[in-house]
Amino acid sequence: MRFIVLIFSTLTLLSAQSSYEKGKELYVSKACYACHGHKLEGMHMYPRLANRAKGYLSYKLKYFREKKADTQQQEMMIDFAIGLSDEDIDNLTTYFTDYVEEMQRERYDDSYQVHGDGGS
Repeated sequence: MRFIVLIFSTLTLLSAQSSYEKGKELYVSKACYACHGHKLEGMHMYPRLANRAKGYLSYKLKYFREKKADTQQQEMMIDFAIGLSDEDIDNLTTYFTDYVEEMQRERYDDSYQVHGDGGS
């Protein structure tokens, strides 16, 4: 029985997602990209979310969740924020704050080049 519990807990840990990944999934499932862009860059009159202060973003999402807004434009965020839990807000703000574009992530360096004609 202990062996089964050990295997189950190991598989659970291996399949566990980070807060960043959960935030990314939530961002896509709530269709936030429609206004804030696929790279969190902001579009038209909607603000950029990438790499901003986590505390500020968390404050704003909780503010919207309480059905409060400072401007008429911000009122549209209330419908998106009402169903968010504190954990959802934490995951989203982690994704916003730590966002790194996929093309900029560390990759294998294949720039090594051999100089010369290979010997003679």
